[in-house]
Amino acid sequence: MSIAAPPPGSIWSHRAFAFYWVGRIVSILSFQMLMVAIGWQLYALTGSALDLGLVGLAQFVPMIVLTLLVGHVADRYDHRVILVVCQIGEATAAAVLALGSAFGFLDPLIIYAVAALIGAARAFEIPTMVAIIPGLVPRVLVPAATAWFTTANQAGQIVGPVLGGVLYGLGPATVYGVAIGLWGIGAAFIAMMRMERVARATEPMSLRSLVGGFHYVAKERVILGTIALDMCAVFLAGAGALFPIFARDILQTGPWGLGLLRAAPAVGALLSALVLTRHPLTRGVGKALFIAVFTFGLATVVFALSNHLILSLAALAVLGAADAVSVVIRFSLVQLRTPPEMRGRVSAVNGMFTGTSNYLGDFRAGAVAALIGVVPAVALGGAGVFLVAALWLFLFPQLRRIGSLDEVPKATLSAEPVPKI
Repeated sequence: MSIAAPPPGSIWSHRAFAFYWVGRIVSILSFQMLMVAIGWQLYALTGSALDLGLVGLAQFVPMIVLTLLVGHVADRYDHRVILVVCQIGEATAAAVLALGSAFGFLDPLIIYAVAALIGAARAFEIPTMVAIIPGLVPRVLVPAATAWFTTANQAGQIVGPVLGGVLYGLGPATVYGVAIGLWGIGAAFIAMMRMERVARATEPMSLRSLVGGFHYVAKERVILGTIALDMCAVFLAGAGALFPIFARDILQTGPWGLGLLRAAPAVGALLSALVLTRHPLTRGVGKALFIAVFTFGLATVVFALSNHLILSLAALAVLGAADAVSVVIRFSLVQLRTPPEMRGRVSAVNGMFTGTSNYLGDFRAGAVAALIGVVPAVALGGAGVFLVAALWLFLFPQLRRIGSLDEVPKATLSAEPVPKI
């Protein structure tokens, strides 16, 4: 595998990307704080693994239902407006949780309803966050910008759970209140971005335009294989919903331990993404993708079988590092193979498959754990990742043959402007 560094500081010479990066960090920071508080509070109320899994299902349903509309909106309207509205919606959801906790009327049904509202907002936010990247930097910097996008995600996922776990000692309302303020900061940074207009889809809204993203993905085998591989791996190995059980019942810790478990994958992912920002993959991309997926499955099995906090955190860090490699490759392939006027819809399909697999994977983990136990549920999921990766080697030979991102045919770029600095 050969690597080469981009020009130093090239990404940060684009002010719009810098604002975007900060806005993304505080947004994911808020979300992760919220999920720690929700998980611990719900498990304290119900003591049920299945109920924890239902939080993922509550976020999964709106993301599936809204997928077609999300892509249509992202290809036609100002990305900044979409992102600001989403973050205001998430802050509103946090306000409901804060009031419910402060005044004692919060129950599982309200938590599920709030989770659904957050899922709806993130259904629009996630694909828009990805689709906007080529409008912030020149094409040559898209892989590096994608890696920096991943570092923003991971930085928020490291600090957010730890901060949420610590602040939970002051009460869940405190966690929700801080999250509200952070979402406000994120919305402000997104609103300050200045960028040139990018190509927009002009065809009228129709069933054909709504499903255009699915048609494009279906004919692009590399994109289809990459998205489907990530979806299956995350669905099978997802264990985040069960972290409260691991923290309290297996590892014998408190909310702070739950925060560490949720932060550990992001620590590994951040380190991996930082390496990729300095040394982007230039050869052996397909092989690197499959190595990352196999490593992801192995780390999941180790985590499931561990009853020591340090080993559990180490396994989760390795899991996160492997996932970051996969994410950077996937996002780069999706953006570089897709014409500008299609990026919203294709990113929405990507978000539906990969984003919803997180939530559906949480539900799977909770349901299976309720039947056979927490440890077997997670260990079997990790083993399943090996089977999926082996199957994909034969179903999608195009993936393992990718040598470099530079081999990817250029999307239609005639209408794509150089972003304003």
